[in-house]
Amino acid sequence: MIQRVLIANRGEIAVRIIRAARSLGISPVAVYSEADSEALHVRLADEAVLLGPAAAAESYLLIDKLIEAAKRTGCDAIHPGYGFLSERAAFAKAVEEAGLVWVGPSASAIELLGDKVASRRTMAEAGVPVTPGFDSDNPSLETFLPEAGKIGYPLLIKAAAGGGGKGMRVVREESELAEAIEGAMREAQGAFGDSRVFIEKYVEKPRHVEFQIFADSHGNVVHLFERECSIQRRHQKVIEETPSVALTPELRKKMGDAAVEAARASGYVNAGTVEFLLDEAGENFYFLEVNTRIQVEHPVTEEVVGVDLVAEQFRIADGGTLPWTQEDLRQRGHAIQARIYAEDPANGFLPAAGPLLHLEEPVGPGIRVDSGVQEGVAVPVHYDPIMAKVIAYGPDRESARLRLIHALEHYVALGVPTSAPFLRDVLAHDAFRDGQTFTDFIPTHFEGWKPELDGIKEIALGAATILPEKKQAAVMGEDGTAELASPWSTLGNWRIGGDQ
Repeated sequence: MIQRVLIANRGEIAVRIIRAARSLGISPVAVYSEADSEALHVRLADEAVLLGPAAAAESYLLIDKLIEAAKRTGCDAIHPGYGFLSERAAFAKAVEEAGLVWVGPSASAIELLGDKVASRRTMAEAGVPVTPGFDSDNPSLETFLPEAGKIGYPLLIKAAAGGGGKGMRVVREESELAEAIEGAMREAQGAFGDSRVFIEKYVEKPRHVEFQIFADSHGNVVHLFERECSIQRRHQKVIEETPSVALTPELRKKMGDAAVEAARASGYVNAGTVEFLLDEAGENFYFLEVNTRIQVEHPVTEEVVGVDLVAEQFRIADGGTLPWTQEDLRQRGHAIQARIYAEDPANGFLPAAGPLLHLEEPVGPGIRVDSGVQEGVAVPVHYDPIMAKVIAYGPDRESARLRLIHALEHYVALGVPTSAPFLRDVLAHDAFRDGQTFTDFIPTHFEGWKPELDGIKEIALGAATILPEKKQAAVMGEDGTAELASPWSTLGNWRIGGDQ
């Protein structure tokens, strides 16, 4: 068995992996940058290794330093989490060559599926539905123009090595094609060091539905059902749930079978996610990509299916077999997750940073919080601003939705603005309640969103405005001159207990 694991990540996913490792008797070792010296994942680990300065390029992205840290601390495995180096084939290969266990899919699978063009071809050959599209070794207006006419507008230009919406452009008519190709290639080169792009048919108003897959090294592959991740802001998911209201049992089986086939076609081992677009009518679905890592939204699957996905990652990486067949797996109840970011939704979702002066995380029946922050420690400016994930489980979708709304109303973070009020309003919207969750949900219903202040908050703000004036009020001193009043003499009704 794996005895000690180095967690090549930070924040809430590092904390999540630490807890899964402990449940298996595996000793967790953390890494950190100078900006994360007081971070929660550092405090919870058995040992922590400083990698370097705050910048990720000088710390969390240094493959040689991570492997050296693992060896120096006696680790026999590395878990990459998500983000950073988790989908870098070069990192997986370096870990394996160093004689360490890589907790994830093979380097060859990561390389194949990380190339959107190669993965599209692989899926098409395996019979997995893909959108009509075209790719070329020489992407340009001249090569794309005739094919674009055959496919039909609107089109989507995508980066071959892309992700996170970078290098992506929607083209609605031929006159926009040249500029879109140039812009997408430029952005792809800057983001991924690879300017290759391809075109495919743009699916209007789809749902984003993904399937959790798991495979072992003994040829067993299963899916653990779907997650709907249609509530997105600029191609980034913010609310995820399972089951999807759009899937019938027949469609669920069809999509699940396609996800398993995608895993088999790519020689996949360990946890992954096969992402699909489902058209507005809920009839046709198309392969989007495979995420070769644990997903941010994995907790909703854990709540509904009743498994610890991260613990299973360790067991499979250790050579174990899947503990269940497809027939063993069931969906029970409903779970919804909201991602809490340190950002200001009322100011263009501007990322925020600074000391977390006070933190209260919600508790209650069916509520789970996967957090990576703690009170008194600063939220750094250098990384993705995700602070926590709040997950609500219930016997049905409505009970889970109401529980999550209540939980977000009781998520208190002072010192930095968070997305919690915005997410609460999204969940409370009639369209979300009715399951009308398409990828255009936020731009359709929440363009220019501003928070509404309730009566209690208005009273509190009014009191905060008056109090400084009372503290600075001038009083007449014994010598007849004006002096600032003592704060003790100007407290007025601001007392604990008593008639005051």
